Amino acid sequence: MNDTPRNPGLGADEPRGPANPDMAALSDAKLQLNQAGEARMAAVLNVARFHGVEMDLDGLRLRGSEAAPPPPELVVWLKEAGLWARGVQMNFRQIMNMESPSPIILLLDDGGAALLVGRDRGRGVLVLRDPRQPTSAAPVLVDELRLKQVWSGATLLIRSSRHGALEEQPFNLGMIARIVWGDAKILRDIAITSVTLTVLSLVPILVVMRIIGVVIQFHSTQTLNLVIILMLVAVLFEAIMTWSRKMMEVVLAAKLDAKLNLMIFDRLVALPIEFFEREQAGQISYKISQVNRVRDFLTGKLMNAFIDVFMLILLLPILFYMSAPLAWTILIAAALIAAIIAVFLRPIGILIGKVIAAESAKGSILIETVFGIRTVKALALENTRATQWDASVAEVAELNVEQARMANWPAVLTMPLQRYCSYGVILVGAFIVLHTQNSIDSASLFGFMLLGGRVAGPLVSLAGLLDEVHQARASIDQVGHVLNRPNERQALTTGLRPRFEGAIEFRDVTFRYEGAKTPALDKMNFKIPAGTMLGLVGRSGSGKSTITRLLQGINRDYVGSIRIDGTDMREINLRHIRKNFGMVLQDNFLFRGTVRENIIAGRPGLSFEDAVRAARLAGAEEFIERLPNGYDTFIQEGSPNLSGGQKQRLAIARALISDPRVLILDEATSALDPESEALVNANIQRIAAGRTMVIVSHRLSSLLDCDLIMVLDQGKTMDIGPHKELVQRCAIYRHLWFQQNRHLAPEGFDDESSQPAIV
Repeated sequence: MNDTPRNPGLGADEPRGPANPDMAALSDAKLQLNQAGEARMAAVLNVARFHGVEMDLDGLRLRGSEAAPPPPELVVWLKEAGLWARGVQMNFRQIMNMESPSPIILLLDDGGAALLVGRDRGRGVLVLRDPRQPTSAAPVLVDELRLKQVWSGATLLIRSSRHGALEEQPFNLGMIARIVWGDAKILRDIAITSVTLTVLSLVPILVVMRIIGVVIQFHSTQTLNLVIILMLVAVLFEAIMTWSRKMMEVVLAAKLDAKLNLMIFDRLVALPIEFFEREQAGQISYKISQVNRVRDFLTGKLMNAFIDVFMLILLLPILFYMSAPLAWTILIAAALIAAIIAVFLRPIGILIGKVIAAESAKGSILIETVFGIRTVKALALENTRATQWDASVAEVAELNVEQARMANWPAVLTMPLQRYCSYGVILVGAFIVLHTQNSIDSASLFGFMLLGGRVAGPLVSLAGLLDEVHQARASIDQVGHVLNRPNERQALTTGLRPRFEGAIEFRDVTFRYEGAKTPALDKMNFKIPAGTMLGLVGRSGSGKSTITRLLQGINRDYVGSIRIDGTDMREINLRHIRKNFGMVLQDNFLFRGTVRENIIAGRPGLSFEDAVRAARLAGAEEFIERLPNGYDTFIQEGSPNLSGGQKQRLAIARALISDPRVLILDEATSALDPESEALVNANIQRIAAGRTMVIVSHRLSSLLDCDLIMVLDQGKTMDIGPHKELVQRCAIYRHLWFQQNRHLAPEGFDDESSQPAIV
């Protein structure tokens, strides 16, 4: 079959554009790439446009000017644009047999790339195109031998993200079941192995039941030897099958664990920041960990339930064949067992929910204590936290005992019925033989003794499965409480990706925090051109940090309009905003790793020279060089080997590494000593060159070089202008200025009647 397209380019649905849009875009981005790098970039641009997506070239930074972008970086870049992408290893035959209407990128051995745009199965050749050439250029037909000379199988598959993908579906038992069903082949093999093992476990019983009497009666040694050999072979085969099934279960559990962990982490980091600000870290961690219980249920208990059902289907006809009256007694006993267990399911389920809630609260105390151990030590709160921990542990222990006591009742009440199914049925069978005319031979009675328990066991397990389902659902509810909340995924993968200049405008912006009675911002209006250095001042609670949160897209449920370079912020891709808006907070977190790794955390592909340049601009170079290993000094969790000022300067360097068009400093110099603050302030003009800066500071002296200073009060803009003008015309600003600079205060400045200074 020949499916070569008429036009060996992108096809009839290709968006119209300039003759060579790829190279023009590359030129605009000023990326210094060699031919191989250009080919890979152009290939990605081509396929992205095929799917209707314009890539943000500034979103990709290469490891070196002469290196082609590796597949992992390309995959991340494509995913950030909202496309599905995966790097795989394929061979010529697999590529030839694929039914894909979209182009496929072949990553060549020399670092370049080729676009697969068609196949000629009749002649056994692939239709390839150089992605750097115009779409009207003639394609190249390549056979397997020629392709192997330049291609070792590295392939990049790209498609549009499908609606209803796992990342978008609610987290529930059905979604997890679909993940498990994705490994249908392994499930099929496990099922076949389980059925075989079930049959093998019954064969010895049936053989012994029917043959042992004959062997004893006729003293047939040869028959006994044959039976022994057959049983040994069966046991050996059963051992091999058991080992194989266990390994398949391990592989299935590992694959399911990997898929669940990847999906959960992606969903977790897509949640908005306000969720993490409201919820306790310990409770989030405990609820997420409940997914392990669900995994164990699907790969363990549910699999065993399948085996139990098959066991029942296989055994019941055999029991009824041997003796219908005895088989009915076993069924009645099993039904009573199931009824007893069903009565206790609801109260046990309620107690399980209480245990989970208590365990969550206990975990929250532990993690909160670990995170705040410096405060605990500094304030000697060990005994106080220990008292809270003891109370939590006692509550969990009490609930566990209560739940175990409740669960013990059905086990005790059903024990006589289970014992009847195991060996009591023999007594009933003997009674039937002695007092009725039904004839049951000794082999049948012996078979009921061996097989009766195997019928009761599965029935009890199936009744207990309801309890397991209840626990699994409770665990899924805990995980779903975290993962099924509204997230930022759509905002992170869709929207415009314009090139920023840095003009900011607020139009009647009103924002209220959840549960607050008064708005944090009340019809806020201001406008600054690109390249402006804007200072924000005001008393505590006036809305300074709220403005920075809105600019970062942390809170998006505001009323009004925020425009960046004239474009409504809600229409811009959220990840694009955050990558182009640098942010330095008052209290910054540094990751475990070296100083260099922390500086380039947002752009891991950048070079050592880029890290040095950012550190120098932030005033961090001088102390980094004094560290034991310089830029390779390892920072432990909590940064115990760095001072507050050093951490702050590293955070500023980390924000500058991506050369953001807008830089936000929210009390960024508050933790600095006077010398470090003076050093950073001396670099402010260099830092501000070519970018818009928004600086929140309670030290007005650090804002003197700002082009504009905006004075806030109760969420409103009271005035905006340079320092000299505000001192003259704005009473709030003048008061704050003289309060901090009393030696400059005019006569008559009353400190006692003054407003409280900003915090």
